[in-house]
Amino acid sequence: MSETKTVDFWFDPACPWAWLASRWLLEVEKVRPVKARWHVMSLAVLNEGRDDLPERYRELLATAWGPVRVAIAAERRFGPEILGPLYTAMGTRIHVQGQELGPEPVREALKELELPADLADAADSSDYDEALRASHKDGIDRVGEEVGTPVISVEGVSFFGPVVTPAPKGEAAGRLWDGVLLVAGTDGFFELKRSRTRDPIFD
Repeated sequence: MSETKTVDFWFDPACPWAWLASRWLLEVEKVRPVKARWHVMSLAVLNEGRDDLPERYRELLATAWGPVRVAIAAERRFGPEILGPLYTAMGTRIHVQGQELGPEPVREALKELELPADLADAADSSDYDEALRASHKDGIDRVGEEVGTPVISVEGVSFFGPVVTPAPKGEAAGRLWDGVLLVAGTDGFFELKRSRTRDPIFD
């Protein structure tokens, strides 16, 4: 059997495209010898200081601080292994169930995982911002400032994406993984892109 590869994945719970890519990666784990290792990045940090953003997106970014701060606080208290389950619990509420981004899905996620309720206090605190910024920088430094979330890194190759909807399942997920690795591992390859023609599809 092939040796299992560790795949580092940076996410912001607020991003629907990161959510879809993360669900794809979990499917890849079932059909390829890979294991996801989860990290936090922040759209709010990424877009700090920008005055060219639509008002609606500015409002989203203002509420996006809470979930990433809580995720970092949980990681610092319970270790990086908590990030995958916590992301799934938060993301299911935000993206699948359609809950509004804010305190409620965070509190419910903590309760589901039987984590201390006081972790939710981190949402309104800057106590973990240094750690949050360090985690964000670790991911974004691998791919450059022109991209967002998610960031994936495997065997020294890092890339933004994939941006895909709906998330492929089973062997279809594996084939996409094979193709992503192929192009990402090609020396001098940087980008392959087309305009999105559909909204995120959650199932």
